[in-house]
Amino acid sequence: MQAARDILSYPDTARRGQRASVSIPLSIALLAAGLSGMSLLPASAQSAAPKSADVSPDAIKQREQELEAARAQQKSAAELQQKLQADIAAIGQDRSKLNQQLIDIAAQVRSVEARVADAEARLSPLDGREQQIRKSLDSRRSEIVEVLAALQRAGRRTPPALLVRPEDALQSLRTAMLLGAVVPELRGRAEQLTSDLGELVSLRKSIAAERDRLAVDRDKVKDDQIRLAALVDERQRKQSAIEQNMEAEGARAIALSKQVDSLQGLIAKMEQDLKSAAKAAAAASLQGTPAAPNGKPNLGALKDPARLSPAIAFVSAKGLFAYPVNGTRIRDFGGSDGSGGVEKGISLATRPGAQVTTPCDGWVVYSGPFRSYGQLLILNAGGGYHVLIAGMERISVNIGQFVLTGEPVATMGTTSQVASILATTASRPVLYVEFRKDGTPIDPGPWWAANEGEKVRG
Repeated sequence: MQAARDILSYPDTARRGQRASVSIPLSIALLAAGLSGMSLLPASAQSAAPKSADVSPDAIKQREQELEAARAQQKSAAELQQKLQADIAAIGQDRSKLNQQLIDIAAQVRSVEARVADAEARLSPLDGREQQIRKSLDSRRSEIVEVLAALQRAGRRTPPALLVRPEDALQSLRTAMLLGAVVPELRGRAEQLTSDLGELVSLRKSIAAERDRLAVDRDKVKDDQIRLAALVDERQRKQSAIEQNMEAEGARAIALSKQVDSLQGLIAKMEQDLKSAAKAAAAASLQGTPAAPNGKPNLGALKDPARLSPAIAFVSAKGLFAYPVNGTRIRDFGGSDGSGGVEKGISLATRPGAQVTTPCDGWVVYSGPFRSYGQLLILNAGGGYHVLIAGMERISVNIGQFVLTGEPVATMGTTSQVASILATTASRPVLYVEFRKDGTPIDPGPWWAANEGEKVRG
């Protein structure tokens, strides 16, 4: 019994280079080391080794591997940059190709963002269950001591150096039970320990697999974001060449925005007093609404990346729009706004740095900061409809620009930028979306697609 207690009390003995001087059965050594390593130390601490005065060969080898990995990353980044430059050069002045690449890469980014969020959601309960099992094993130390003592009395072989993997402890128990080393009255408790160890081993494998997939997806979204940023810069460079006075127009827009107090006043001010916004509004009015054969929208028109006007009439696109960002809806149209009023739009809690795309075609009539909304983007979708999107950290389109469904237009920050939501959801970025018809907020609910397969794509 005392030997079993000694094993549990000193789980790090073998890792410190010492060796037990007594003969302990293999099953006891493996189980004791495995359980003590699992219940008393976190995974990161188990793998940590004490520092020595001299640099060990293993440390030198690890540093060489890290250096090689850094060189590989640097080479990969250089190759990616060269490929981006070649792709942009190949696009040349073809606006439709650039638009299509922007929409495709933005869709890829959002798809991988969704996979990352799903993986993190799956990991959370797995991590929680692992901690529960560890705490359960740790709380049953006296029972474990009894089982170990019984195994010690029944053992016949001298163990090798102590092992610390739970897989070894599990195999040890199973072998002991098969060989009859566990007496009948202890079999039930040994079986329970075996079950807990088996679940822990399975959990650790599942967690490792999920983390591997998560790492791959994070690397992919990082590469896609670099590619998307290069394409966005190219799009805006070409847009700037067309609109020579764009910077001055942007400054004038912000100055005009400070003269109004409401969103409706802002829309009216932009479309009346700002040249580029007025031009966009006039184009929206002039184009009218696309025809809908047999009363149904022509979804095929969305496949034309060279279009300069909405492919689908806003009013006929109900049930087809995707949310502008991946996220969780935390406030609904018509609900309480937390300050005695009602919500005029919806709010989506997102991941930091999430990609924002347009739910529909439209002309940009405002792009910049406004009052308590943070960065605000307003699209004139034609037919008297406006789409307002607020709470981003950075907007990548300019006033007067025509944007396509699914086109990347902004990125989220790390915290909420919308003042009305800041008090309750300060730790997460939040996107606010509002639809208006002839200046009046309307319920956007009918326009959102019920499932992934129904969403319109550019």
